[in-house]
Amino acid sequence: MRVTLFDYGAGNLHSLAKSLATAPGAEVRVQEDPLRALDTDVLVLPGVGAFGAAMARLEPGRDAMRAALERGLPCLGICLGMQLLFEGSDEGDGVGLGYFQGRVTRLTARRVPEMGWNQVDDDRTLSSARLGTVYYAHSYVCRATETSWVTGWTTHEGDRFPAAVRRGNVVGVQFHPEKSSSAGVRFVQAFLQEVSS
Repeated sequence: MRVTLFDYGAGNLHSLAKSLATAPGAEVRVQEDPLRALDTDVLVLPGVGAFGAAMARLEPGRDAMRAALERGLPCLGICLGMQLLFEGSDEGDGVGLGYFQGRVTRLTARRVPEMGWNQVDDDRTLSSARLGTVYYAHSYVCRATETSWVTGWTTHEGDRFPAAVRRGNVVGVQFHPEKSSSAGVRFVQAFLQEVSS
């Protein structure tokens, strides 16, 4: 199974690549070209970075990437990667992939960014792994206009936001699995197993 991390210049690639490589049969590679990144079995959009800069790197392949997702290419978007799957962001310029309807806005909390462990409620993202307490590092969150795709929720200082979304084989998570200890590794392994079977 070829797993491709799309590198938009700021992602936390090393620890994420190590987490992905723990899945049986996963061959992980990093690709900076958004079109070449689509020559894969599973696409991963990593976290860390700013929306505008990441979309500028993704823009040459934006339409092709959206079309590949619509055709069923499995994709895992993590933190910023999840936000790129939405229509746009208050954090920066650029049009998102628009695979999920909604906009990314700043957390409405006193302490921003949210850094640390938090609980995922009502998780139904994957059939074989349940999310519990996971690690967050973010200032912006996705405000989904179609909540049927929201498969898990988290609350930070009264601001309730999607912890996870899923539509077909495309999953977005606001937390960082690669920083979430054994629970995060189990989630990544279960995702890869589910979308490759």
